Amino acid sequence: MSRHGPAEGLPAHPASTPAGAHPGILRRTLDTIDERLGIRAIEYPVPAHANRLAFSLGGLTAFALLILIVTGIVLAQFYDPSPTAANESVRDIVQNVYLGRWVRGVHFWAAEAMYVLAILHLARVYFTGAYKRPREANWLIGVAMFALTIGAMFTGTVLKWDQEGFEALGHNLELSKLVGGLGFWFTTGFSAQLSILVRLYVAHVSVIPGLILALLTLHALLVKYHKISPDPRNPGEAGESAEPFTHHLRRIGALGLVLLGGLGVLAVLFPPTVGPTPVEGIEVTRPPWMYWWMFTLENWAGLSAILWGGVVLFALLVAVPFIDRNPKRYWRQRPVAVSLGVLVLVAMIVLTVLEAITTPAEHLGGL
Repeated sequence: MSRHGPAEGLPAHPASTPAGAHPGILRRTLDTIDERLGIRAIEYPVPAHANRLAFSLGGLTAFALLILIVTGIVLAQFYDPSPTAANESVRDIVQNVYLGRWVRGVHFWAAEAMYVLAILHLARVYFTGAYKRPREANWLIGVAMFALTIGAMFTGTVLKWDQEGFEALGHNLELSKLVGGLGFWFTTGFSAQLSILVRLYVAHVSVIPGLILALLTLHALLVKYHKISPDPRNPGEAGESAEPFTHHLRRIGALGLVLLGGLGVLAVLFPPTVGPTPVEGIEVTRPPWMYWWMFTLENWAGLSAILWGGVVLFALLVAVPFIDRNPKRYWRQRPVAVSLGVLVLVAMIVLTVLEAITTPAEHLGGL
């Protein structure tokens, strides 16, 4: 079966009505909508291997984003981004808003899940060689979305406006000085009449999600254009069945509901805490775990190591499709690329563990 032809056994128009039968009101309504919006265009065939969990990680990441958007809209109704009221408003959400503690917990754990799922998705794409021609642009879009996800995690941490969030902002302000004019937006002087907390709030609830959604749309369109990458063990998809993409979406939806259920349980059993109003001039908290590998570098080489560690990581990610020109995609046929990928992952895990078991040093000269 050709990867670009119709799926074997699938009708050309899945929702068509048998000859001589009169379509019902629902079918006529759906046909009318589809005639104008072309919704059935997403019923393009996808290979069976796309329904494996490993190939569904991108869809699950998008589902986690959906959960974040919905819960974030709810939380935004009660959050006050002014420095004098931000911390107290978070406490009020947890203590006085109906289901506020649970919604905040789901939002928190959905952010953690999105970060982990994004890493797993990038790793799957890397180790199956799915970033190779002609999918280089989609890999770069994925890397950009991952960077924006990290930005969303950072801004969300600051919005609590507790000691952890305040110190995270302090690190960011110090790093902005290291990059000179490139860091102007993160300086307190960029908009002196408006608190930087308000600007980070705007970034968290509109700028970053808007950019992620725009890139996600382009990402999905390119997946449809290039088709889902074949299984490296069967690049020609010989003998592999196919079904409409809508069936794949149903599976993603089912997995997403399982994810939502798990996040709901975590929100009940392990609700995220919110610390007290921050105190200036001290550095006593440990950053969120996803940044621990960077802070080990900071302990070794100072604050600038956070900047350079991030720059090196993303430079490597951006360079991947341009450096690895080996046309093979099966991991056994790509020993150099696979070894380097494993080395980077192991290094980040080791750096994370080291931060977890050591006492972090102070590097901020004063917040």
